[in-house]
Amino acid sequence: MTGKILSIILIVSGLAAGVAMYYLQVYGFYDDVVEKPGQDVVLLPIGGETPEPIAYGNFQAIDADSSPIRYRACFTTPLKPAEVAQLYQLSDAREPRNAPNWFDCFDANTIGQALHDGQATAFISEKNIEFGVDRIVAITEDGRGYVWHELNNCGEKAYDGTIVGEECPKRPQTN
Repeated sequence: MTGKILSIILIVSGLAAGVAMYYLQVYGFYDDVVEKPGQDVVLLPIGGETPEPIAYGNFQAIDADSSPIRYRACFTTPLKPAEVAQLYQLSDAREPRNAPNWFDCFDANTIGQALHDGQATAFISEKNIEFGVDRIVAITEDGRGYVWHELNNCGEKAYDGTIVGEECPKRPQTN
């Protein structure tokens, strides 16, 4: 009888832990981002250091404190990628990071395919928004836009253990 009770306790504990881990990964850490009109969608001008806002609407975004690369956003814009490319820095990012399934405006596979097919163009929004992480904005031909965070060269080196080098900013000290 004791063996059955212990088995049931182990199974129930395992199921509870699995459900808790799933919830925390998919839902628990994400928060809705409060829109700050004129500040949420910015692009880095060619030859410039300070990002500038662009026209946008229908903004929705999520973020999590648990990782600097969990930010995702969707918006609409009247601007066309070709006209934006004349003023702002292009990015070579072609594979956005996946968003949780419940954040249905952001489909990384569709966005990535549009970037590969030339139906969307990626731009640098902000460099080193956190150490080693750049914010990327993609705009499609039909006026939809997407934002995500991507590790830059310094971030990839810092997180894989490679020597960072002089071209990277100093990594902030942690307590």
